[in-house]
Amino acid sequence: MKAIIETGGKQYYVSEGSVIYVEKLDGTEGDKVVFDKVLMTNGVVGNPYVGSATVEGVILKQGKQKKITVFRYKPNKKSTRVKKGHRQPYTKVEIKKIK
Repeated sequence: MKAIIETGGKQYYVSEGSVIYVEKLDGTEGDKVVFDKVLMTNGVVGNPYVGSATVEGVILKQGKQKKITVFRYKPNKKSTRVKKGHRQPYTKVEIKKIK
């Protein structure tokens, strides 16, 4: 079975056994996660969600992505130089069952 789910403001096309990286979810490794915002499953499209459909998964890992560097400056002005870094947290989830 295949489905489209929504979590963290993004949509993911999943099937049973697939592994996805989503925005950070509460929980630890081994916890079960239920996604109830299912937009489509097996060709049935919801308005906006399919009412009785759920997608179950297991958290495999909690982590942070690679660091990105943001550098902002204005030429010929030594006072306007800003360097910042950011690491986005994520959750690695394996999809177990689509109902």
